Amino acid sequence: MELLVVGLGSMGKRRARLIRGVEPSAALAGVDFAPARREEARALGIEPYESIAAAVAARRFDAAFVCTAPLTHAGIIGELLDAGLPVFTELNLVDDGYDALIAKAAQKGLPLFLSSTMLYRAETQYIKRRVAAFAKPVNYIYHIGQYLPDWHPWENYKNFFVGDRRTGGVREIFGIDLPWLLDAFGPVKHVYAEKDKLSGLEIDYPDSYFVTLRHENGTKGLLAADVVSPKAVRNFEVFGEGLHLFWEGNPRALYSYNAETREKEFVDTYGSFEHDARYSDNIVENAYVDEITNFFGVLAGREQPRWSFEKDKEAIALIERIEGA
Repeated sequence: MELLVVGLGSMGKRRARLIRGVEPSAALAGVDFAPARREEARALGIEPYESIAAAVAARRFDAAFVCTAPLTHAGIIGELLDAGLPVFTELNLVDDGYDALIAKAAQKGLPLFLSSTMLYRAETQYIKRRVAAFAKPVNYIYHIGQYLPDWHPWENYKNFFVGDRRTGGVREIFGIDLPWLLDAFGPVKHVYAEKDKLSGLEIDYPDSYFVTLRHENGTKGLLAADVVSPKAVRNFEVFGEGLHLFWEGNPRALYSYNAETREKEFVDTYGSFEHDARYSDNIVENAYVDEITNFFGVLAGREQPRWSFEKDKEAIALIERIEGA
């Protein structure tokens, strides 16, 4: 399999490493404007090119991964589709060009695969199954926060996409977590939001949101998202009469309350898991591997993607309702 990785920053290199774990025989090439990144990629066994045009002129690829900043995605995806390549893309956070890209992919018969890593977390899928089986009203409380300068400790937060208002840190949190909440609890009919700026961070968007979501099935959710919390946190709790689940964002911290023993019981959703020490403990590698595996299954015609541009368009519309509330 010949694969092209567009964008050789931290996520591009991460995808390349994980691809090799899934498909050890895959031949990897990469595109990046930065000479230093191209040289680093070469040292990692990734053949580097300065442009997509140069790469597709030199080699025939089976698919491409888009790992650049979100605001660049639409143009890059369009160019890759024009070159006849199926596309896996990281979070877009904006729906620029969605309709045209969906139409182009359909016209050419090419898969257009959108990352939504939280949908591949064993914990979120467990929560979804338990809520569905419970089949009675529930509410949830969810706090996601992490101090923005800690997101990429190796670079200034003003120098990558979270410094831009359209793809800011809180918006990325919404982009990461709303898909699995919508998948588990269904569409949202009412939104109420309070937003604020608590920090001295040099950003031109609110750094803290409290959001109430009323889902169409009656579920109420209280979602707190911020880029201020000194300790990275993902604390989720869902409860109803006869159901109470707790999750602290990592595989070691999913619990179900047993009303008979009056104790929280650990739920083991992973036989084993991998963690990259550069990131918070609530980021595990298994979900990234599983969505890459799903993409390869889509390419082979034996699987369907868990997320789509059509679904993401609805999620982005919800983010904009939250931001405008």
